[in-house]
Amino acid sequence: MSGKESPVPLLKDGKRHDGRGPMDLRPIEMKIGILHNADGSAWLKIGKTEVVAAVYGPREPPMKGMVLPDRAVIRCRYHMAPFSTEERKNPAPSRREIELSKVIREALEATILTHLFPRTVIDVFVEVIQADGGTRTAAITAASLALADAGIPMRGLVAGVAVGKVQGKLVLDIDELEDMYGEADMPVAGIPTLNKIVLLQLNGVIEPHEFPQALKMAWEGIKKIHALQKKVLATKYGGEQ
Repeated sequence: MSGKESPVPLLKDGKRHDGRGPMDLRPIEMKIGILHNADGSAWLKIGKTEVVAAVYGPREPPMKGMVLPDRAVIRCRYHMAPFSTEERKNPAPSRREIELSKVIREALEATILTHLFPRTVIDVFVEVIQADGGTRTAAITAASLALADAGIPMRGLVAGVAVGKVQGKLVLDIDELEDMYGEADMPVAGIPTLNKIVLLQLNGVIEPHEFPQALKMAWEGIKKIHALQKKVLATKYGGEQ
């Protein structure tokens, strides 16, 4: 949301710059169990955005001072690879990455049954391989899959997507161009089986009367992504998720 004019029309004759309609998700691919050295792992690609998540634990913490007597401690690191953006990114953690690590951790804490693993640590690592919008919601979606792959009990799978406002119109699953030149970006993540939202942020401006519609659009997208999560888990493990 730079305030500058987009190099291409973002919305024309009801179609977005990449040919999608307002409610269309970008193509999505998911895999689990891709890292042999992790307890659970997942790979997710949505459009050109690509992330890998790895989970280690529950395990004994490296320092006794960080344990909690009644539940597991969740630690999360969100990181963008230096080659994930057009301009090479500094490999050192940025303030944004530190903030998003906290945001993702809090979203996952809402579903993990941490009380089953007192005095332990569960580590979640998310690496953004390629960034083209929606990295935080892709990270949460992939991390939830990796947790399921690790066999960690959860209240339900978490899925996320962002709704944007482009040329005055609400659109689902915005990419980098729409994020950069649109008027608003609203990442949402939730647990469809519980009808519970665990992440809701807003950058930019959405009118009060537009908010219910934006939330409804996000929830429709979340349910579609959640169905794909269940499918990829059922393919490997079988049964209902």
